[in-house]
Amino acid sequence: MALRPLRLWKVVLRSFYQSKTSKQATHPRPRHFRAFSSSAEGRGDAEAVAGQSVVSERRGAVVTVAINRPKARNAVNQETARRLLQELEAFDRDPGLNVAVMHGIGGNFCAGYDLKELANHTDSLKLEQDVTKGPGPLGPSRLQLSKPLIAAVSGYAVAGGLELALLADLRVVEESAVMGVFCRRFGVPLIDGGTVRLPRLIGLSRALDLILTGRPVGAQEALAYGLANRVVPDGQALEAALQLAEQISSFPQRCLRADRSSALYSCYDAQSFTQAMQFEMDNGFPVVPSESVAGAAQFSSGAGRGGKFS
Repeated sequence: MALRPLRLWKVVLRSFYQSKTSKQATHPRPRHFRAFSSSAEGRGDAEAVAGQSVVSERRGAVVTVAINRPKARNAVNQETARRLLQELEAFDRDPGLNVAVMHGIGGNFCAGYDLKELANHTDSLKLEQDVTKGPGPLGPSRLQLSKPLIAAVSGYAVAGGLELALLADLRVVEESAVMGVFCRRFGVPLIDGGTVRLPRLIGLSRALDLILTGRPVGAQEALAYGLANRVVPDGQALEAALQLAEQISSFPQRCLRADRSSALYSCYDAQSFTQAMQFEMDNGFPVVPSESVAGAAQFSSGAGRGGKFS
């Protein structure tokens, strides 16, 4: 059952302002995740990722991209923003990769932009206002990826961290995760796509509720809103996201990307129903001879009968 708003606020504030010396909870290791990532997930100080604000790991046609600043609840500074952009651009260019999974090491997805850096290094903070000419403050937030991205959300995904989660196609959210526009309290605007993607994702009325109040949103409410696509037990978001990524990666990719591209175009770019329908046809029709005919032959031979995916 979802917590009542007042009770949820108390839980959030008590956790968010806890002493820096208190021990952070750790999540159990996903069964099939390799050793260096397990160490980072549990302690945040593994040799293999020491000093790296973003770490990635390739798993066949799936790549994981992890924010590695656990002591700052994975808040994004300029270096982290630059590395996130590099990793997701590299994923999008790599023909051998089909799906990316973004997550945070140490129990939190991302607590937003690093406000300590904003407060103490304002002279070095250079923001490109023309969204066609440079990256967003959080790095990859202005990207339009050509392949699916999944966010594995644990702990806090708030302020800019919520905006990073909105960049993903799907969000797998742990039961104790908290999402929200927490930057509302400090006069920090949503300039990484939050006011663009959130209303399209959950509707204007619900988006304005979150944007205007900055209130925390628990996993079950996020699921009811469509902000979360899956809710899983604590410690299992990354594993569940990887399994989902591997399933998506197993499908014929040209068809999948054509359908994804058409859905995004219809939502964000099409000026009319007719324009959206034409885009769908223009992008989908070339797939028929390249993938659909072979797929139809497989079905005719007995594959996939009864809705089976194996």
